[in-house]
Amino acid sequence: MLGLSAATLAGYLAAIVVLMLTPGPDMMFVLANATRYGARAGAVAALGVAAGEAVHVAAVVAGLATVIAASPVLFTAIRWAGAAYLIVLGLRALRGTGRPGVAADGADGGGAGRAFRRGLLTNLLNPKMILFSVAFLPQFVRPDAGPVAAQLVLLGALFVAVQLTVDLALGVGAGRFARRWGDSRWSRRVDRLCAVAFVALGVRLAAG
Repeated sequence: MLGLSAATLAGYLAAIVVLMLTPGPDMMFVLANATRYGARAGAVAALGVAAGEAVHVAAVVAGLATVIAASPVLFTAIRWAGAAYLIVLGLRALRGTGRPGVAADGADGGGAGRAFRRGLLTNLLNPKMILFSVAFLPQFVRPDAGPVAAQLVLLGALFVAVQLTVDLALGVGAGRFARRWGDSRWSRRVDRLCAVAFVALGVRLAAG
């Protein structure tokens, strides 16, 4: 694969699997959709998150992410927008006036498109993903292994694939569990937990 060694790829895959299993806004968003609205909603949310990460990877390849990361004003604006978005999602869910996702039957407002768009925004408005993409992906590039852009595309594609696999497994698994074993009290507790997590993640993001 473009001259990248098996050891390099194995180390890269192991690193991103560990990172994907670490709780964060994307995982909480998928979990919130799955437990509240079912496996289908969790899967759609996971697809939205993966699409957001694909945009980050494309930005790295194009060099745009480096420009954003190097601009304190632009980076801060994205950080505050992301924090506000997470806090609003959490507060709306706590009040019961909004939903972080879409009903499993697709009948809730914007249907599957709403869960996809919100998953996309959750990922895009996370400035830490910009820094992560800029700092992490190039660490595994080997100038003597072929075109750098091609290597970044390959590494980015693997990253998105692993992220999608983990989030799909989480979303489908949690959705099926909630449908079979969940009751209304359990669902409300999960809703409240996810809502508080969104607010907490937003506050942490705003605090830098």
